[in-house]
Amino acid sequence: MLELVTLPPAFGMRNVSPFCLKIEMLLSSLELEFSLSDISDPRKAPKGKLPFLIADGQRIADSELIVQYLDTLTSGRVFAGLTDEQIGHGYALTRLVEDHLYWLMVASRWLDENWWPNVVRGFFGPLPVPLRQIVSGVARRRMAQTYNLHGLGRHTLEEQKGFARRDLQALESVVPAAGFLFGDHPGLFDFTVAAMMAGAYDNKPATWITDMAVQYKGLHSYTERVQETSGVWGRK
Repeated sequence: MLELVTLPPAFGMRNVSPFCLKIEMLLSSLELEFSLSDISDPRKAPKGKLPFLIADGQRIADSELIVQYLDTLTSGRVFAGLTDEQIGHGYALTRLVEDHLYWLMVASRWLDENWWPNVVRGFFGPLPVPLRQIVSGVARRRMAQTYNLHGLGRHTLEEQKGFARRDLQALESVVPAAGFLFGDHPGLFDFTVAAMMAGAYDNKPATWITDMAVQYKGLHSYTERVQETSGVWGRK
């Protein structure tokens, strides 16, 4: 049996990582038998991040590499029925949400002074108080450095909000009012977008990304539709 290793619940989310949620949705849609487990310290994962998939004695890290493995395992069912153009559009959306919008969502949690205590409780709560402050502080500084290296961290908060608003508007413009991106049933690229947006809409308490995202009603309805159809929800 396959085993998907994810982050534990936090912030009102049963699965706090959109990358983990995406793979859970995909595994369910492929009707593959799998189990779920979680670890709270991503440093214990093969590449220091989650999810990873345990399959036939292998530990496959990174959600995109897991997708490729599952496509091979199922003889091409992940991308079955999609044209090259649709796959191209799908990966363009993937890069938008996973390499750009994702980091803005991370910043709305980790780098917002008002929201930061939720991260401390959610991710570092089990640690003793003195150690909790030290470890969480180190982790936050590393996150800020990564965000700065990405480039988004070099902008003001208002400029970052402008980037987020344009990302959300782009998604609102391309998701369908009914159905899914490339057919009557949700597929990989629907799971990618919906998993990311579930973290924005259902994050508790709301972040500034949440407050912004709820204005995009079509995107919200689409996110709910993908989760309902897949039978996999981000929220508890």
